[in-house]
Amino acid sequence: MYSTMQDVQLNVSRILQHGMTIHGKSTITTWTGEPEPQRRTFAEAGTRAHQLAHALRDELGVTGDQRVATLMWNNAEHVEAYFAIPSMGAVLHTLNLRLPPEQLVWIVNHAADRVVLVNGSLLPLLAPLLPHLPTVEHVVVTGPGDRSVLDGAAPRVHDYEELIAGRPTAYDWPELDERTAAAMCYTSGTTGDPKGVVYSHRSIYLHSMQVNMSESMGLTAKDTSLVVVPQFHVNAWGLPHATFMTGINMLMPDRFLQPAPLAEMIERERPTHAAAVPTIWQGLLAEVTANPRDLSSMTQVTIGGAACPPSLMEAYDRLGVRLCHAWGMTETSPLGTMAHPPHGLTAEEEWPYRVTQGRFPAGVEARLVGPGGEHLPWDGESAGELEVRGTWIAGSYFGGIDAEEIRPADKFSEDGWLKTGDVGVISPDGYLTLTDRAKDVIKSGGEWISSVELENALMAHPAVAEAAVVAVPDEKWGERPLATVVLKEGETADYETLRAFLADEGGIAKWQLPERWAIVPAVPKTSVGKFDKKVIRRQYAEGELDVTQL
Repeated sequence: MYSTMQDVQLNVSRILQHGMTIHGKSTITTWTGEPEPQRRTFAEAGTRAHQLAHALRDELGVTGDQRVATLMWNNAEHVEAYFAIPSMGAVLHTLNLRLPPEQLVWIVNHAADRVVLVNGSLLPLLAPLLPHLPTVEHVVVTGPGDRSVLDGAAPRVHDYEELIAGRPTAYDWPELDERTAAAMCYTSGTTGDPKGVVYSHRSIYLHSMQVNMSESMGLTAKDTSLVVVPQFHVNAWGLPHATFMTGINMLMPDRFLQPAPLAEMIERERPTHAAAVPTIWQGLLAEVTANPRDLSSMTQVTIGGAACPPSLMEAYDRLGVRLCHAWGMTETSPLGTMAHPPHGLTAEEEWPYRVTQGRFPAGVEARLVGPGGEHLPWDGESAGELEVRGTWIAGSYFGGIDAEEIRPADKFSEDGWLKTGDVGVISPDGYLTLTDRAKDVIKSGGEWISSVELENALMAHPAVAEAAVVAVPDEKWGERPLATVVLKEGETADYETLRAFLADEGGIAKWQLPERWAIVPAVPKTSVGKFDKKVIRRQYAEGELDVTQL
């Protein structure tokens, strides 16, 4: 027996049409560095998306599921591409502009991108790559930039505004199978070649609905979201699509991602929400501490990409801004958990829930797997590798030539669950606490030491701006922790003091305390702002760090 319900495909075009009609007056504000930012309504951006689709099809000959890449900052034109490309049946491929050139070349060629949309300010990055990108036939440039750098190096070059000007303002969107590809994003490739994750229309639609639920970001048309998380980083955590569902206004920072302009944006434009990795909020905190700004409009910040130090949460609490932990990854679209405490608790009672990674939504199933493959209980104590499955969770990678490349055994279980590489515990009521990445756990004398716990404890010290802890070889114990520390400007702290702070204030057991220490000017970061621990391990192995052993 089948239902009597209509079978309507969950297409990105339906999100677009809903946003530009029902929420047509909501706005996309793009920061320009000028006294007045660029402002565009959802209706205007939607109309331009229709025109862009006509230009891609009629002028550039994009057909079927050909890939159209974007090398762009967060701005209104990028949002237009987010909707035009998948709605017409092509595949949006966001390029991480912070990757090394050789990785960008590999990714574009692996995806076989046919068109690249690029912001003018990024032309110096793209131009030297073009001779190595044989599949790219067209480059479309948005905004100001020195286009002479493309002379002799590029295929056909088009101006975005000229390309869409005069095009029809209505496109007859095809009725697509909701399981077909809509967008793709590559992992950062910290080990081996990057992996392509392909999102379906269905997964984007369902993920957008979840983002808007009260147990997730729970925003409405009354809100303005400052979308700091890059649009190339897992579709800006789903915000551009989710906003068109509910009319949330967007404040897009473009290339102005430094603490000072972000503080000015918040004070002038009064966003109620923001989303970014912890390093962004650490920088902003230092800025507003030195140069006070009014952040009072901000009621919620979604913080993910890496564990947020509890001390950072406490600092923003004092400013009246609530940081809310989230967890996810490229393969999870990315929403996996959000740390909203149960209702009816006092602030003190809420705290143990806030410092977790959060609870799983209905669309994500989770399990913990021990080192022998055994499934572990949700008791808040049994630690294992987190595996997930669900309606917006990847089941394979793109473009492999054999089963092992498409579904490598270290990333997918035999029964299809995604192996996240994160180690943690889950409470009986479903709150996830991650203790480390599997590759970053310090295995000392047969016992595990959490690098994340050590880092959070160190960053609670008033003199410490950042801290990263890695495992290094030790003749006696196999591995021991090395603590690398960035001190705040004008601050000093000796290693004995920091080690004592870990024991006395952080509650770290004596056997877990690091013996090896190094003060560094900055912690190396990946292309998406996470601590790049493989670089620290290499620096230690090659003797580049000034290490003191206590």
